[in-house]
Amino acid sequence: MSPLTLFRTQLVLGYVAWLLCFGVYIWPRLRSMDSIEAHRAIATLHSFRFFGLVFILPGVVSPDLPASFATFAAYWDFATGLLAMLALLTVRIRPVFWLLVIAFNLVGFVDLIVDYYHAIQADLPAMAGEFGAAYAIPIIYVPLLMITHVAAFYLLLRPQFKVTASGEGNSFAR
Repeated sequence: MSPLTLFRTQLVLGYVAWLLCFGVYIWPRLRSMDSIEAHRAIATLHSFRFFGLVFILPGVVSPDLPASFATFAAYWDFATGLLAMLALLTVRIRPVFWLLVIAFNLVGFVDLIVDYYHAIQADLPAMAGEFGAAYAIPIIYVPLLMITHVAAFYLLLRPQFKVTASGEGNSFAR
């Protein structure tokens, strides 16, 4: 198989495997959680995105990894991770927490979409070996990040019901 075919196959299967896992184990739990706790769990995962700086770390990835991809991916991952950490640190200040949850999800989602665009423009799948030790990031980690961004947007947009003293769940709360 060509490197291009291997990369594409592994990328698709990364999404399939994570969607199967997410649908059975993660999504039911997130949906049943309090909104704040669900977003804290997602922010915790995304707080590790500082690891994306590996795309500009000499000796880990090839110097031939296109800078149009590597630089953008590294710094936007870093920004997403910092915003997620700030969200976790501000959970007691609800308006700031929600602002940072929205921010890290928007920045992170845009990062992944633009990374895919840059990868296609640079024909990165055909030279996937240039990722070196960071190869697992787009194959294993990125699908989970994308899935959790979509889940976070869904959770942010769904109505939140608050149970009243009479036990009826008809008032909205955030």
